[in-house]
Formats: sequence, C-alpha cells, structure tokens
Amino acid sequence: MKLEAMLQKVEKPSRYIGGELNTFNKEITDNMIRFGFCFPDVYEVGMSYLGLQIIYNLLNGEEDVFCERIFSPWKDMEDILREHNESVVTLESKSKLIDMDIIGFTLQYELSYTNILNMLNLAGIPFYASERMPHHPLIVAGGPCAYNPEPLAEFVDLFFIGEGEEQLLEFIEAYRPYKAGKITKDEFLLSAAQIGGVYVPKFYEPVYEESGILKEVKRLADVPEKIKKRIVRDFDKGYQLETMIVPLADVVHDRAMIEIFRGCTKGCRFCQAGMLYRPIREKKPETIKSNISKILESTGFEELSLTSLSTLDYSEIETLVKELVEKYEKESIGVSLPSLRLDSFSVDVVKEIQKIRKTGLTFAPEAGTQRMRDVINKGVSSENIESTFRSIFALGWHRVKLYFMIGLPTETEEDLYGINEIANLGAYIFKQVKPEDMKKTVQVTVSTSCFVPKPFTPFQWMPQDSVETFYEKIDYLKSKLINRRVVYNYHDPKTSVLEGVFARGDRKLSKVLVRAYELGAKFDGWQEYFNYAIWQRAFEECGIDPDFYTVRERAYDELFPWDMIDPGVSKSYLIQENENAIKGVTTQDCRDGCTACGVNVNIIGGAC
Repeated sequence: MKLEAMLQKVEKPSRYIGGELNTFNKEITDNMIRFGFCFPDVYEVGMSYLGLQIIYNLLNGEEDVFCERIFSPWKDMEDILREHNESVVTLESKSKLIDMDIIGFTLQYELSYTNILNMLNLAGIPFYASERMPHHPLIVAGGPCAYNPEPLAEFVDLFFIGEGEEQLLEFIEAYRPYKAGKITKDEFLLSAAQIGGVYVPKFYEPVYEESGILKEVKRLADVPEKIKKRIVRDFDKGYQLETMIVPLADVVHDRAMIEIFRGCTKGCRFCQAGMLYRPIREKKPETIKSNISKILESTGFEELSLTSLSTLDYSEIETLVKELVEKYEKESIGVSLPSLRLDSFSVDVVKEIQKIRKTGLTFAPEAGTQRMRDVINKGVSSENIESTFRSIFALGWHRVKLYFMIGLPTETEEDLYGINEIANLGAYIFKQVKPEDMKKTVQVTVSTSCFVPKPFTPFQWMPQDSVETFYEKIDYLKSKLINRRVVYNYHDPKTSVLEGVFARGDRKLSKVLVRAYELGAKFDGWQEYFNYAIWQRAFEECGIDPDFYTVRERAYDELFPWDMIDPGVSKSYLIQENENAIKGVTTQDCRDGCTACGVNVNIIGGAC
C-alpha cells in the first residue's frame, strides 16, 4: 500500500511525511552505513528531544553515514501497517527498518520499552539478540536508562554509556571493517567492547542467588570489568549543534534549544541526572551566542530555550539573558528557561524575559516542608518560596505551576500537608501584592509525581511505596487541596511503580517485557493505553514478583545489576549521602567546594 494512501487514513499524517527543513537526503550506495535513529514514542515527543537533533546532525556529517529517523507509529497507522503487512519506515528515504545497518534506540523512559519491541516486530526483526542472523541490523541503545541496561540486555547488541558525541564516531570507525565484510559480527562486538563507554551484554553473564539477588557477573571474553561513562570534556571544543530540523507539526517543544552547560552542582539526592552528568562543564557565552545565531538563522524559530539541568546555575546567566533579550527583542523572539529556582535571582532573570513575552512559570519545591527538602538536599528554604511568590505576582503573573514528589524517603503526613500550605500561601500572597489594575484571578497548579528510586543515586537502596500507599497519599492531598484557586494534578502511581521495577531491574525482566507485549502492552507512558492488568498478568505468568524490585530495601553490600557501569560517582559517596538524608543533614553545592563525589578522580583523572 502506498504511503500517500495510508496518510489519508490517519489522524496526524505529518508524523510520517518527513522532508522537513534541514533534513538530509543522501544517495544510498553499497558502501553507505545506514543508521536508523529510533525514538520509541510518537513524532511530537521525539522531535522535542535535543539529543536527536545532535546525533542526527553529527552522524550525517560523516560522508559515508546516512542517519534517518523512525518514530513509533500511533495505533491508527500501526493498524494500517499490519493490515497490509507493511513495515515501519524511515522518514528520510521511506526505507524499511530491516534495511538499516544499525538501529539505534534512545532510552529516555522505562515505559517506552514495549514500544521498542513493537517497532522491531513491525520490522520483522527478532527480539532476542541471540536469534538474529548476520543479515539483521545491529541493535544499539543509549540514553539515561542505559545506565541500567540489564532489562534490555537480551535484546540489544551493545549499549552506549554516557555522552555520545565522541563515542559514536569511534563506534562508526570500528564498524567500517564489519560493514566491508572484513570481520565477523562477534569480532566486531569484541572490538567495540574496547571502546570507552561501550557495554556488550553477550560478554557478561549474571549469576543469581536462590533469593534472586545478583551473586556475580562472569565475563565471557576479554572485556572491561567496569564500563566507564563517556563525557565531552571540553564543551566548547566538542561538537556544536548549529542547525535543527524544523517540525512540520506542533511538537511538545517547538522552539530552538541551546544547551548551555552539562552537569549539575546541586546534589539533589533523588535526581539521577544530577549524579550521572557530573562534572559540570559550561559553554562560553560567545559559543552559546554563536550557536543561537546560526540555529535561528537556519530555522526561523520564534522562541529559544536555554537548556540544562539547572539553567540558572550558569555562571553568567544574568548577563547572557540580558544580551539575548536586547538582541532579539525587536524580532519578538522570546527567551525561555526550564523550571526555575525558588529564589530572588530567578526573579531578576524573569524580569528580563518578560520584556519580550510572558512565558509560563514553573517551580519545583519538590517537598512540602523544610525537613523533607533537607532530606532530599533540595536547597530551597521557606523564605525562598514566599519571596518568589511575592516577586512574580507583583510583576503581573497570575499563574504558576509547582512540582512536588510524594513517597520520598522518611516522608510523613506533615510533609504532605506542607504541599497544601505552600499552594495556599501562593493564593494568599497574590491577593496581597497583585497590581491594582490586575483583574485576573490567581491559579496555582500543584502537580505531584511518585518517587521512583533510580540507580546511581543516594536513594538507590531505598524502598519505593506500593501502589496502595501512593493512592492513600493522593487521596489525602485531594482532601486538603480544596482551595478553588488551586488545581491539583497527579501522576498515576501504577505507571510509577512499573517504572520503578524496570529502573532497578535485571535480565530476568526480559521475559516479562516480551510477555506483556504479547498481551498487548505498548505506549505504556500514555494514560489512554496503559493497562496495569496486562503487566500484573505478565509478572504472574513469568513467575516474577515486582515487589522484589520496588518495596524491598537493599543492603549496602548488595551487588546491583548495574554495578558493572562506572558513572564516576563512587558508591561510598552515595552511601554517605544516603546516611546524610536519613539524618536530615544537607550537603553543600559543588560550586561552594568539592564534596568528593569521586567523578574528578574516576572520570577526569585528576584530583578533587
């Protein structure tokens, strides 16, 4: 069936057309290395991912590499593909997925794993690496979830651990002899395993105790005992993104995105990204402004976003924002920032941003009381929260979003009630300080997510709340958040608990993934598709107890499925931070003095 005919039958044909501004369309030759970049979600989500833009342009900068994009088809398109026995295809050349040399999945979210299986199934590619023949594409994966690769280890040939700009090019160099037929697949995989940051699961065999706890990991070849994450050490000399694909449809983040630094110095104990992306590396303002100028010139975007884990911690953020506003104000190009810090400095930057247009304001107190914020090392005081409310409402804002987590370690009812107090405080302060001519009423939106313990965080040993406990806490908040100026949204605990299973899971979960997929699981991150009963049945049929991965507290000496990965941050530091959390003792920001997390020694090779 022709693509044109298919597009007439789907809700959003723009998801499958391709041909956007700044895409590549190379001549396909026998020597061309064809790389299919697969995002296991829909176009609107995938095209908002900055990493896709970086990898797409990086790989297509290689003369003998053609990187093409593939996104998960929505149900309407999938139904048509299956009805006519068609394969999912690339956006660039409309080639079948099975015609790629390499298929690369980005692992951003554990609940996208069934979409990976669905895309392979639509392409006619066996799930298990052991069942694939030499003519099948090589399956690779990277991204934050790759730091615990084990739930997908049976399906993926190799994982990239860390930042991929340099690592990917080294991988392509090692792949060229295999493409030319000079070495076998096993020989290639063995050579790839010697590349820093590459994990090849087939060369590592987990051995379990009768209890199900990991006993040891046997190496089956001459491969590294520990896989050290890769980082780009000099952010100014590394690959610079100077153009972006302009989507044909509205996407989640439809704007120019400029990464201004990597890493975070705050040390929030729940935050995996804050631990994984250390050490902090800033781009110089001149590099940032050059990137912005080239991206805006080549795309025509009317908004630019300065992105990082904690944008306001950029050392020259105030000067940078002022200069950007001054330069682009006449062109009505807005400047936006990710969720803001709750302090007075944030407000100073917001004043500059609002000169062009008022963007939405989002803050993340994370917890309702000072005690709980100290436990998680958030570094936000009650005074910060109150002063921020006063400042933003006095400036004319009347809507604010606040993000919190529930189920954090040591949480009490008082901590939950504190969420209600902060929301009501915002509504109260608005009445006090709003401009006299302000006719609009305040809206404070409270959103809660359920805490998920993640690998390589101080809380990786902690138990996760059960589904029932999460619902009890949500019901409690519903009973308290009754102010008509306050809107309450909450994340589904069932998806959070499933996320917790795969976040700290092992290879035994591969059979659960396959069985859940066979029973109909896909798009599990989408509420309209998520079916918890399917997963319960899959766990039961596979003889796997999900509580083993979630509500169970770990001992400090337990061997974890992800312990063959070295993120730079030492386990002794994480244990120390976990102990500090239990005591309610805070740890200073790295910018105020090194906290000896180990990343400088283990990754950079220098002294702390």
